[in-house]
Amino acid sequence: MTRVAAFDCGTNSLRLLIADIDADAGTATDVVRDMRIVRLGQGVDATGAFAPEALERAFAATEEFAAVVRREGAERIRFTATSATRDAANREVFLSGIEERLGVRPEVISGDEEAALSFDGATRGLTGAEAPYLVCDLGGGSTELVLGDDSGVAAAWSMDIGCVRLTERHTGREQITAEARAAALADIDAALDEAETHVSLSGARTLVGVAGTVTTLTAHILRLDGYRPERIHGARLQAAQVTAAARELAEMTAGERAALPYMHPGRADVIATGALIYDRVVERLRDRAGEPAILTSERDILDGIAWSLS
Repeated sequence: MTRVAAFDCGTNSLRLLIADIDADAGTATDVVRDMRIVRLGQGVDATGAFAPEALERAFAATEEFAAVVRREGAERIRFTATSATRDAANREVFLSGIEERLGVRPEVISGDEEAALSFDGATRGLTGAEAPYLVCDLGGGSTELVLGDDSGVAAAWSMDIGCVRLTERHTGREQITAEARAAALADIDAALDEAETHVSLSGARTLVGVAGTVTTLTAHILRLDGYRPERIHGARLQAAQVTAAARELAEMTAGERAALPYMHPGRADVIATGALIYDRVVERLRDRAGEPAILTSERDILDGIAWSLS
């Protein structure tokens, strides 16, 4: 049994998983699973650099989580950073600041490694689903599409579209206008066209959606009275439900979205754009693969990072 601490720092959130992993038994037991919305990628798409206030938010959350790691006695620690850090010219300020607070140098992982870790986390222990799986990891700055089966990844591609990036670029934080929607869809469709030159969608039998946009969208579809991971994990959705939910969220104001009982306040301003991306992925997959199953998983790259430490 090994106690590990996995950090996933994306464009929108910083997440921590402390888990006891028994590699021989193939089991992982959560000790701590927590998240802070730090919006590290604030303005990176436009400026190419981290904003000082975004760095301060990330550093403050890291200090808080570092105390938890020390308290729980994690033996191994891995901190990975993804889309926003890959894009930021002043990433060294961020990397040094995290190392100073945590004692571990962050790894800026490639889109390919991000995809592989997401696939491992999302599909490990997956039951009741038919392979091949297409894992869609929809983040703040990038979205990964990963095709594979129980033997591993067959193909993967990281797209530079995410809920924060496209909100800042096109849609804004309130209701999505027809013009903004058309601009966002042009970016999404172009990204999917490129992705399909690397990942064939036609063979996928199950879509596994992961990360905060997808899990919150699922909570909206299920009309939950709060954010309930046990209800969200493994939920089976219909394509028509995804489309209807994306439309509903786009028509709401940020305040109306924030008032939903399952909505994290740091996600209310970007969830509508994220839902638009996921709806387009679902639509594209239906065109290519017929009617695949659509599953939501609470297990994702964070779990893959934890297993990489075992």
